[in-house]
Amino acid sequence: MTAEPASAERLLAGRYALSEVLGRGGMGVVWRATDLKLDRPVAVKEVTFALHLSDEERRLLRERTMREARTAARLDHPSVTSVYDVVEEDGRPWLVMEHVESCSLQQVLDGQGPLPWPAVARIGLDVLAGLTAAHEAGIVHRDVKPGNVLVAPDGRACLTDFGIATAAGDPAITTTGAIIGSPSYMAPERAHGEQPGPAVDLWSLGATLYTAVEGRQAFARGEPMATLMAVVTEEPPPPVHAGPLEPVLRGLLTKDPAHRMTAEQARRELHAALDSTRGATPWAPEPAPPQAERPAPEHEQVERIDAADLRALAAASATVIGAVARDARDQARHLAERRRERREVRRRETAPPEAPPAPPAGRRPAERPGNRPQRRRFRRRWVVVPVLVVVLALLAVAAGLVVLAGALLGW
Repeated sequence: MTAEPASAERLLAGRYALSEVLGRGGMGVVWRATDLKLDRPVAVKEVTFALHLSDEERRLLRERTMREARTAARLDHPSVTSVYDVVEEDGRPWLVMEHVESCSLQQVLDGQGPLPWPAVARIGLDVLAGLTAAHEAGIVHRDVKPGNVLVAPDGRACLTDFGIATAAGDPAITTTGAIIGSPSYMAPERAHGEQPGPAVDLWSLGATLYTAVEGRQAFARGEPMATLMAVVTEEPPPPVHAGPLEPVLRGLLTKDPAHRMTAEQARRELHAALDSTRGATPWAPEPAPPQAERPAPEHEQVERIDAADLRALAAASATVIGAVARDARDQARHLAERRRERREVRRRETAPPEAPPAPPAGRRPAERPGNRPQRRRFRRRWVVVPVLVVVLALLAVAAGLVVLAGALLGW
């Protein structure tokens, strides 16, 4: 990680000397420290609760953090940072972890922009290996995102920060029906309030790889609920720079977890993509310059989504999905009518001409066009109109004669 100067050195639990801020996230600050007892460098996570929580919810999150230490300590894998110790001081838990000379994937993206797809494939394989080890141990990370992926100078990656992880068989610690996580990387089933399983981490991995190769989030809308609505109801924009990783991104970002790409399928696809680049120069991140201390970017922040917000999201998504279904049904009906009309036109154009019906016995057949003119039908107006005109003309002449005779005779 890239270090930031600390204001003053602090001794934690009489053993860990904190020196520099390595990074900040939605649930804490990570410090560079030295274990004075073992004389080795470590990373210490100071857990903070900047989520406007009640005292009860803070207590539950402290318990969740202590559970993180227990669950993460069970993991021993090169793609997962190890947890050495947990200390409680000032009413907050502090996690003592393995220090990895690295920077977060989010820092790499902020400094370099989108990464070449072979580099993203390698990062994806490393993170997938760490997730597989966690899932086999019954642990679901629930917050896979670029800020929780560490990238070493040689390009290798490992997964860190199991701060909101769940362990199978461990009693659930909930906060009154709320969910906690980073909306841009939160799987749709979590937004629906379903019990998180390993598939939620695969979705988050897909969203992380999409961000790494495209340089932008697939679903970020600037506001947590709008982002979750996009996660639930919208498809990600087609990737432009993913190359052979496009099927992996599409498979991992499948909304239905039952049809989502599995870890083994993703591993095969990523290996196949990397096999085509054998002999190429491996990618490595550029050294990141020291940065001023700043809060986590909005799309990296951990948000608390209340149960009422989740119900509103479910109602809104149902409305959107219903509208889309109605539009699709109307469009299908219109297309079906158009197809029937086209079939009818083609049938009429290709059908042979029909023979005229036979005339009744004793009646002459009608003349066909082209032989001789068809006999005109008698119409009464052809006689009535001329007769009326003649009668009116005679009456007018008679009236004129009467007037003239009267004038001559002096009437």
